[in-house]
Amino acid sequence: MRYFIEFAYNGKNFHGFQSQPDAASVQETLEKALSTLFRETIAIVGAGRTDSGVHAKQMYAHFETELELDSDYWSHKLNSFLPPSIVVYRIFKVAEDAHARFDASSRTYEYYMHTFKDAFITDGSWYHSHQLDMDKMNEACKILFEYIDFECFSKVHTDVNTFNCKISEAHWKQSGNQLIFTITADRFLRNMVRAIVGTMVNIGLGKIEVADLRTIIESKNRGKAGFSVPAHGLYLVNVAYPYIKEREKN
Repeated sequence: MRYFIEFAYNGKNFHGFQSQPDAASVQETLEKALSTLFRETIAIVGAGRTDSGVHAKQMYAHFETELELDSDYWSHKLNSFLPPSIVVYRIFKVAEDAHARFDASSRTYEYYMHTFKDAFITDGSWYHSHQLDMDKMNEACKILFEYIDFECFSKVHTDVNTFNCKISEAHWKQSGNQLIFTITADRFLRNMVRAIVGTMVNIGLGKIEVADLRTIIESKNRGKAGFSVPAHGLYLVNVAYPYIKEREKN
């Protein structure tokens, strides 16, 4: 039987979601806990990958087991096996061909910055003390909707078949001393959000003009785009599926 698992994690102490040799990953940690509990080898397939240090407020994965699972009971048991940096919200049965990665219709990320030094949010938000022009940054966001090829924001030497992504939401908002960038698309390239934010920051600083964003995108050259902002301010906040009802969140 195939199950989906919904979970979240603080990425500070992980080298990304995906398992890799000689480095702690979210995938490996979850698979070890599930395998120990179910007394069988469990492999999970995630909705996507997050880089080292990136967080997820909502992530899904699927796995298969012969067991008939009760969500509340096994979620509680699993959380007792996992470190404080990973929390499981629910486990639920899905169709045998349901796929956590390929069936996702959209993904939403948020990037957090703060403009005044704050000792209590520094692990999850990037401190940037320079004044930014939010109006120009939001004007630049509208240009993203004009394109689908975002090779200029992709990490180089990435093994992908296409650089096309359909962005459906992109905007900045300010909450006190914190700036939050939200972006939704059907898929994302490696390092894409952090490169977009770095480019937006350059626009907000006046280093480049809003119209320059078109030239950057059309160049398909990563070297033309802005710097990659630090990973610790980036969060995967939503993964949407056409057949999954959102969990009611407190």
